Amino acid sequence: MDSPEEVSDDTVDEAAAPLHQVGVGPWEGPLPEGDHWDPELLANGDARNVVDEYRYWKHDAIVADLDTRRHPFHVAIENWQHDFNIGTVVRTANAFMAKEVHIIGRRRWNRRGAMVTDRYQHIRNHPTVEDFVQWARSEGLHIIGIDNFPDSVPLETYELPENCVLVFGQEGPGLSPEVHAAADATLSIAQFGSTRSINAGSAAAIAMHGWIRRHVFGQKVG
Repeated sequence: MDSPEEVSDDTVDEAAAPLHQVGVGPWEGPLPEGDHWDPELLANGDARNVVDEYRYWKHDAIVADLDTRRHPFHVAIENWQHDFNIGTVVRTANAFMAKEVHIIGRRRWNRRGAMVTDRYQHIRNHPTVEDFVQWARSEGLHIIGIDNFPDSVPLETYELPENCVLVFGQEGPGLSPEVHAAADATLSIAQFGSTRSINAGSAAAIAMHGWIRRHVFGQKVG
């Protein structure tokens, strides 16, 4: 079991999350009609870190609307050593409308980097790699690992399948041998400097945007 010394479960107050004021004050004029409006927000203002389209909406109404537009790709990250990149991955997954984020390993993770986007993103925990792989196979998803292995192929020239789960290892060790063995393919990200690797959160953003370019904007690789 995770101990307080090993992990933290930091949360961020949604109204205080942005570094600058991004909200709006109380609603002015006649009140709008509809069950998706939040009476408290209409009366007191909305300082949440949400796009203007969702100003004054109830939280559950926002999630329900997002559920109608989520993309079919999933994202997974291993969490054996309480990786602080998970929050960033969740935030990026929300930005690119991933269907779900899967955390393999420890259930608890530091939410500070998510900037409260975890409230709007579906997150599922898998205690073991075996459990995760079994789930992915049952859903008919291609398991695509992102890491710099000798057998990795370039992300830039690989045709990402539409129905897939992009898997990222934790900072330092990278993907575990178990995920590497289970993956349908492992992809590397082209680098041109002196460092051997890039931050796991950055790698996740690049890979997710690669999926968006291919399946939302129709840009073929190669």
